[in-house]
Amino acid sequence: MSAYAIGNLFPPARLDDEVFTYMERIQATLDPFGGRFLVHGAPERDVCEGEWPGALVVIGFPSMAAARGWYGSPAYQELVPLRTRHMTGDIMLIDGVPEGYEAAATAAKLRAAQDGRTATP
Repeated sequence: MSAYAIGNLFPPARLDDEVFTYMERIQATLDPFGGRFLVHGAPERDVCEGEWPGALVVIGFPSMAAARGWYGSPAYQELVPLRTRHMTGDIMLIDGVPEGYEAAATAAKLRAAQDGRTATP
């Protein structure tokens, strides 16, 4: 099942040279774990509800194990301070949904659990 690294970063108006170095070197840390950028910064976006400040980053991985392996790798951890010294943000690793996932089936299970009964398939 796919997993994702998601970041909502708050870059300053002018990026420090260390941030550029981070950006130039990050792909080499992703490659051994099958990671690839799906969204990087999202300069064009339509915020339909609420607010979404910051720069969105989404990196896809083949599994949660791969995502955790990348984030904890010495190669990536060496780069982290190049970013964190110059911008704040929130980062998380999260599982995707399996092939064939249906929100309605999840709703039925949640409804049944909330009502204290077992959902029927």
